[in-house]
Amino acid sequence: MKVKKGDFIELDFIAKVKEDNKIFDLTDEKVAKENNIYDEKYEYKPLILCIGNGDVVKGLDKELEDKEVNKEYKIELKAEDAFGKKDAKLFQLVNTNKFRKEKIIPYPGLQVNVDDMFGIVKTVSGNRTLVDFNHPLSGKEIIYEIKIKSIVKEDKEKLRGFLDLYVKKDAEFKLENNKAVINLDIPKEIQSSLIDKIKSLISNIKEVEFKKEIPEKEEKKEEIKKT
Repeated sequence: MKVKKGDFIELDFIAKVKEDNKIFDLTDEKVAKENNIYDEKYEYKPLILCIGNGDVVKGLDKELEDKEVNKEYKIELKAEDAFGKKDAKLFQLVNTNKFRKEKIIPYPGLQVNVDDMFGIVKTVSGNRTLVDFNHPLSGKEIIYEIKIKSIVKEDKEKLRGFLDLYVKKDAEFKLENNKAVINLDIPKEIQSSLIDKIKSLISNIKEVEFKKEIPEKEEKKEEIKKT
């Protein structure tokens, strides 16, 4: 059986950087242990996603179409189809004093959070620190080894997969009479977009309600954090 755009699927995968064959993401606990990258806090299980919804990098999203269930594939993606090419505009000079005020000593390779943007320090020269805010895997060719385990039919499983990807893992919800009631604190300003997305992807869900709301976020002060 082949899958098509709009289908929800259960996907097992191993993702590697082509140049050194290093695994950076996977769903298989056994493989994680064999490669000494097992994380006991992480739940290893197939990823539930909707094909064509941008739930994965665009190259993989496109390649998933017309693949067969329970068949293994190896997909190689160029940087522009994976995590993007390096963008020169995302290399920025930051005043080193900003780090010092937070009691951080910047050095090449240090991962930092500058005003809610994650980056990696490239160079430090006097009062100027060059930070790369590109995705850590930008500019890299990527290999995905995949297997589509099944096509998800149950609306509850589709909604579970959506919430795991976009909101919060193990979010509590009820789905009855074509109405989903989701017990989560979601800022009001993003509720409508999530509701529209859920109803467009899962046609049997006609109404969505978030049980809790939190006030709009206060404007955050400029801050730098070590990550």
